[in-house]
Amino acid sequence: MHVFYLRAPLGISASDGKSGSLTANYNPNCSGRKFSMLPAMIETLDIPVDARPEVSSLREGEGARTREKLALVIPTLCEADNIGGLLNHIRSVLDPVRISYEILVVDDDSSDGTGEVVSAISRQDPRVRLLVRKGQRGLSGAILHGWQNTDATILGVMDADLQHPPELLPRLIAAIRNGSDIAIGSRYTPGGELGSWNPVRKLLSAAAIWVTWPLQKAGLRARDPMSGYFLVRRRCVERVAFQRSGFKLLLEVLVRGRIGSVAEVPYAFGSRYRGTSKAGFKIGWDYARLLARLYAFRFGFGHRS
Repeated sequence: MHVFYLRAPLGISASDGKSGSLTANYNPNCSGRKFSMLPAMIETLDIPVDARPEVSSLREGEGARTREKLALVIPTLCEADNIGGLLNHIRSVLDPVRISYEILVVDDDSSDGTGEVVSAISRQDPRVRLLVRKGQRGLSGAILHGWQNTDATILGVMDADLQHPPELLPRLIAAIRNGSDIAIGSRYTPGGELGSWNPVRKLLSAAAIWVTWPLQKAGLRARDPMSGYFLVRRRCVERVAFQRSGFKLLLEVLVRGRIGSVAEVPYAFGSRYRGTSKAGFKIGWDYARLLARLYAFRFGFGHRS
């Protein structure tokens, strides 16, 4: 397998040089589209020099804070029933916070009208942007695509299924402003809850976290490295090669990113409001492949991709 290190300019697809093209999650009930397997498995977060934000060279402090910008990525695939209410909820939470922000919905060409819902909101509020990617799948790739298409200094991600409470965002932002490189919405830190998970799912989740312990940096280990709800400083992940396939980007950020401090903010994992879960065998397989790569990277054996 050939591995390419991709540096896609803003608004350009890393796969074919055209605007648009990736997806968040695969839902067999959403469409009959065929997905192509691309040879590029690793993606580097990068921005062209002429598009770099002025804030990238600012020192920490109040002057820098006034020019901070948050980009929150929401990957979607057939989330028309959820996305409109979620976007309204997020904006109502972020508007009182003194921070410039934009919300990037990265959609996998959904067939249920998700894109139309987002476009209608975007016409009224330009801080909401829709990025449509076609013919690919993978949650991590969707997040990276959103991050590549913004000049924000703080990058974030949350799910579209209403299991991540928007009310947590001000606390995550506060943790970043207080000096943390990454702020994680955590189900496993004291005060966090797993919700209505059955015992088998809880056991599998605990096992998935346990095997990450040797990978994480001593003194910086997160209790919930599998979370899909977090914010990170751009400078900590820029120009780092990440695996584009898969669903667990946070773990790779913790292992490969330039992370010097970690904050975990507890929250209770909610139940999906509408739609169907994308969890399945492929997620488990992608996670196993990611672990193999990260162990090779961390301990220097095998193929370090």
